[in-house]
Amino acid sequence: MSQEIPVDADSDSSLRNGFTTRRDEAELARMGYKQELKRELSVIQNFGVSFSIISIITGVPSLFQYGLVTGGPAVMVWSWLVVACFTMAIGLAMAEICSAHPTSGGPYFWAAMLSPTEIAPFASWITGWFNLLGQIAVTTGISFACADFISTVATFQTDFTSTPATNIGVYAAVLVGQGLVNTFGVRLLKHLNNFSIWWHIIGTVTIVIGKTHLKKHSKNFNGKMLSNRSAILAAAPSHQSGHFVFSTFIDRTGVDGVGWSERASPAYVVVIGILMSQYSLTGFDASAHMSEETHNAATSGSYGIISAIGASALKTAHDFGFRVQVIVIGAMFMCGTFSVTSNSRMMYAFARDGGLPGHKFFRVVSAERKSPTRAVWLACALSFMLGLPSLGSTVAFSAATSIATIGLYVSYAIPIALRVVYRRAFVRGPFHLGPFSYPIAVTATIWIAFISIAFILPQENPVNSQTLNYAVVAVGIVVAYSLSFWFISARKWFKGPIKQISGQYQSRFLDEFFFYLRNPFDFSSSGGNCDK
Repeated sequence: MSQEIPVDADSDSSLRNGFTTRRDEAELARMGYKQELKRELSVIQNFGVSFSIISIITGVPSLFQYGLVTGGPAVMVWSWLVVACFTMAIGLAMAEICSAHPTSGGPYFWAAMLSPTEIAPFASWITGWFNLLGQIAVTTGISFACADFISTVATFQTDFTSTPATNIGVYAAVLVGQGLVNTFGVRLLKHLNNFSIWWHIIGTVTIVIGKTHLKKHSKNFNGKMLSNRSAILAAAPSHQSGHFVFSTFIDRTGVDGVGWSERASPAYVVVIGILMSQYSLTGFDASAHMSEETHNAATSGSYGIISAIGASALKTAHDFGFRVQVIVIGAMFMCGTFSVTSNSRMMYAFARDGGLPGHKFFRVVSAERKSPTRAVWLACALSFMLGLPSLGSTVAFSAATSIATIGLYVSYAIPIALRVVYRRAFVRGPFHLGPFSYPIAVTATIWIAFISIAFILPQENPVNSQTLNYAVVAVGIVVAYSLSFWFISARKWFKGPIKQISGQYQSRFLDEFFFYLRNPFDFSSSGGNCDK
C-alpha cells in the first residue's frame, strides 16, 4: 500500500510555485533563452504593470486640454467608446500571440516567430525599432505630464512661474527618480505594483466628480494651458447637461481663429481628436515584456493584456472629472516608473538579440539585482532627449503622445498582420480565440493602419515651425534609420532572436522538466540549470 505524503498549505504552495517556475523556464528554454530575470510576478501583478502604464488618471488629464479644443465633449465621449472597442480587438489578437510566445521581447520576437525564415530577421528588426520608438515616447509623454503637473502645483500660493525651461528641469528630476526606483528598488517593484493598482482604483473613485464643467481655456500648450488645466481638474461648481456632454462639438484648433473644421471639415477634427482616447489606452504590451518575470507566463501575460484594457476602458466610460492633483501626480509617477520598467525590459531583450547599438553593453543584467540596470538608464536618457523639443514647440507634448501611439501600435500591427498572412503555420498557445482569431486580427490591423495615418496629420492651423506635428519627423527618422541601417549593414549580421541555449542544453532542460512533471516530490534534479 502506498503511503500518502502529508503536504501542508505552505509546502503545497511551494510545490505549485516550483512546478510553474520549471514549466516557465522550460518554455523559455524551448524558445532558446535562459532564465536571467527574477521570476516572481503573479497574474495580478502582471496585469498591474499594464494597468499602471495605461493609467487613465495619467492619460486623460494629460490630453484633456487637447480633447477640449479638438472636437470637444462629443468627440471625447464617443471616441472613447469606439477606441475602447477597437483597442480590445488589438489586445485580444496580441494576447493570443503572447500565449504562444511569452518572452520579454514581445512584438519584435513575435514578428520573427510568425514570419517565414527568409524574412524573419527583417520583420523582427523593423518591429523592434517601432516598439523602441513607442516605448521611449510613451515614457516621455507620461513623465513630461507628471513634470507639468508638479510645476503647476508649485505655482499655487507661491511666486514660482512655470516656464518651458523649468519644466524641462522638473522633467529631468522625475526621470532620475524613476530611474533610481528601477535601479535600487527592484525588490520593491512588486509591492509598488500592488500599491499602484489600489492607488489607481481608489484614486479614481476619490477624485471623480461626474461630469466636467468646462472653463475658459487657452490654446497655449505651455504655461497658460497648465493653469487652465488645473482649473479643469478642480471641483466643478455646476455640471453641464447630458445634451452638452454628448453632442457639443468644439473646434479651437486655429491659432488665428480659423480651425480645421473650417479649412478642411469637422470630420478632420474628429479624426485627429481621437488621440486623447487612443493614447490613454496605450502601453498594455508591458504584460508581454514582463512575461519572463511572471509565473504561468503563457496565460498570465495574455490575461494581463486583456484585463488591463478592459478595466481601464470601463473605468473611464463613466467619468472625465478629476480634482485632487496629488493623486494625479502620484499616479503619473508610478505610471512612468513602470513605463521605464517595461521600456528597459524591451531594450534588454532587443540588445540580447543584437538589435540595439552597443548591445553587448546594454544586454548586461545586474547579478545583484537581477535587473537590466543599464537599459533602465538608457530608457531614461532617450526619453529626456525626446522631451527637449518642448523648449521651442507649442505642440510638443501632443506630438510626443502621437509618436508613442504610432510607434507602439505599428509594432503591435506587424505581428498581428503576420499572424493573418501566415495563419496556417501559427501554433496556438493555451490562450486562443478559436474561430474569432482571424476576423479580430484583421479588424485590429485595419484600425492600426487608420490611426497611424491620423496621428501624423497637423493638429493646429496654420502649420508653421511652432505648430508642426513633429510626430511625422520622428517616425520618419526611425523608418529611415532602421531601413538604411538594415540594407547597409544589419542584414549581414542581424539574424533575429538568438538562442542563448544550444540544442543540447535545451534537450537536457526539457528532460529535467518532464522528470519533475512525473516526480513532483523529487528535488534531486538540477531544475533547469542551463547557464553553461
